[in-house]
Amino acid sequence: MLPLKEATSEKHKQAEKMPFNARMFRGLLRKSEYLLYLNQQLQIFQAIESIGLPHSGLKRTEYVLQDMEELKSQGYHADTILGSTKAYVDYLGSLSYEEALPHIYLNYLAIMFGGQMMKKMVPSTGRMYDFDNMQESIQSIRIVQKDEWADEVNKGFDSNILIFDELETECNNGQ
Repeated sequence: MLPLKEATSEKHKQAEKMPFNARMFRGLLRKSEYLLYLNQQLQIFQAIESIGLPHSGLKRTEYVLQDMEELKSQGYHADTILGSTKAYVDYLGSLSYEEALPHIYLNYLAIMFGGQMMKKMVPSTGRMYDFDNMQESIQSIRIVQKDEWADEVNKGFDSNILIFDELETECNNGQ
């Protein structure tokens, strides 16, 4: 069995190269586009956090809401929940805590690691990327991490790739 990082690297690279993600990383998102993205992230984090987290420092919902409120106070709005997001959230809602751990690994470590670079590029304060006790939060995931999660993490990547694709389509259609 391959180590988890190696077994998921292809999907990871694919997600990073999605046009929406690439534009976000280059600081090219309009505020309305970023708010649409944040709304998708909010749905995912709410679904996962309703199942449970291995450390309270991982909680993101409150911070995503703060970022969204910042943009809403500037006159932007985003109440759209994409079909791909709904499908992923529905799937997450069907999981037990143990089954959700690979999705916690995927979605929270992405915000912790890649997000630290991304924070400088987004058109908001980027509170979503701020963690208290980041090392403790990382350790809480690393302690339970298993190579056997590869298939489930790759499912999560597939969902995120579909979300990035739908975000780009939505933005191209005048969001």
